[in-house]
Amino acid sequence: MSSITELENVKPMDIEKRSFEIITEELGEKNALLKPGTELIVKRCIHTSADFDYADNLCFSEDAAAKAMQAIREGACIVTDTQMARSGINKKALARFGGEAFCFISDEDVAAEAKQRGVTRAVVSMEKAARMNRKLIFAIGNAPTALVRLYEMIQEGTLKPELVIGVPVGFVNVIPSKEMIMETDVPYIVARGRKGGSNIAACICNALLYMINNDRGY
Repeated sequence: MSSITELENVKPMDIEKRSFEIITEELGEKNALLKPGTELIVKRCIHTSADFDYADNLCFSEDAAAKAMQAIREGACIVTDTQMARSGINKKALARFGGEAFCFISDEDVAAEAKQRGVTRAVVSMEKAARMNRKLIFAIGNAPTALVRLYEMIQEGTLKPELVIGVPVGFVNVIPSKEMIMETDVPYIVARGRKGGSNIAACICNALLYMINNDRGY
């Protein structure tokens, strides 16, 4: 077992920077395989989870990151499927461009309608978001039913998101719901397979914000 004296002497302000240096080192040859413009997003997901699988399972539609950043610059809002994801988003950075972060999952009207219709609150909260007269980015880290409803509304032509971040974690309907989003013509960032989570959804949003604001160049 290592002693405290054997640990790296890294100043608090340099811990994140050192973490990204380690990630880059351990990715090795995979660094060259990351799609240009997505490197920071992938590395931030690894930084958040300590899971290098994200270098392989994160999928990006053509120019997804660039399109999402432009939408944010134009005041796009972010809608999440959990309060945890919303709380993790850097709302101050988002507000610089006039955007806001929303989560309707706990709203009383959403809960009542979901119970009456026999559907999940995630479904109803996506429908409520779709009625907003705003540019929207959806960050889904928990509910496959949210992705399925987004897919349906996209196919119906009633919703055209600026970006769908599809990273729900779990076992039931998770993989198929992600694949459905990848069949649409909207920009997407999807974590193929079972992995993901609210923390990853928020992480991707923050990576986009960091890239716009150029706060960190790791």
